[in-house]
Amino acid sequence: MRSVTEDRTTRARIRDAAIRRFARDGMSASLRAIAADAGVSAGLIVHHFGSRAGLRQACDDHVLTQIRDAKSSVLVGPSAPSALLAQIAQVEGYAPLVGYAIRALQAGGSLADRFIDHFVDDLKTYLRAAEEAGNIRPSRDPEGRAELLSEMAIGAMMFRFSRLGPDIDLDDLPRWLRETTDRISLPALELYTEPLLTDSSLLDTYLAAHGSGHGGGGAAARDDAAAADKESHQL
Repeated sequence: MRSVTEDRTTRARIRDAAIRRFARDGMSASLRAIAADAGVSAGLIVHHFGSRAGLRQACDDHVLTQIRDAKSSVLVGPSAPSALLAQIAQVEGYAPLVGYAIRALQAGGSLADRFIDHFVDDLKTYLRAAEEAGNIRPSRDPEGRAELLSEMAIGAMMFRFSRLGPDIDLDDLPRWLRETTDRISLPALELYTEPLLTDSSLLDTYLAAHGSGHGGGGAAARDDAAAADKESHQL
């Protein structure tokens, strides 16, 4: 009789093989190919996951969890800077996850919609935690900010990948991911840590035109954070 630990190990091995195969061949990859990669039978995949949809759900959950944990470690807690450097140093290891995410988005339909919804919900969660930790500024519209950041991240990833062509070479993807990370890290960090605009006149004009629709507690919190930040730079 198989032990619970053995079953969990086998399940994880199948899931990881599926993530790599889906990333390589797309979401139409066969269970037979995944089973061969994992060194199991197609029947054992059904035993562990119930169906192809169950396997896809497990892959989605794992990839999204890895993304959430990686982002949270950078945005939340006192070790955020060292976590960022660690992630940059080992970015090649994220290649299968990136490949899977790209394929999930390319596939479209309800499964892609669900993947995006979960991505956005996770982002809202760790942005909220980062706000509470004092590592990012409060927003007048936290929901809107999370959605915009999600659209920017997903759009940028798909744009960069489109320049590679229709195929994903998992052997070459780590190199591409390293080159991309090296190219965007500085401008991205600069954009998120230093204001792009030299004054707040555009924001002030927008808020004045839209009245209190984007004010409330979020505005007060953001104004307090801005004042504190300005004062710290004067010390």
